[in-house]
Amino acid sequence: MAKVKGSIVIDIERCKGCEVCTTACPNDVIAMSKQVNGKGYHFAETVNDDCIGCANCAVVCPDGVITVYRAKLND
Repeated sequence: MAKVKGSIVIDIERCKGCEVCTTACPNDVIAMSKQVNGKGYHFAETVNDDCIGCANCAVVCPDGVITVYRAKLND
């Protein structure tokens, strides 16, 4: 079975900081930033490179601000 490496892009200006994505991530890739966006919300950000591309975060995001990318890795 091919290994998959994932990565996510978060639209920080549209993120409302609900934190649903942080609990949905099995590898603790997402955490809330100490900074705030233009609307005054603490936004989600990636904190490590352990993303597996499962897309749980994007599925549960109520505002659809997370885009998931997947790439197959050669063994």
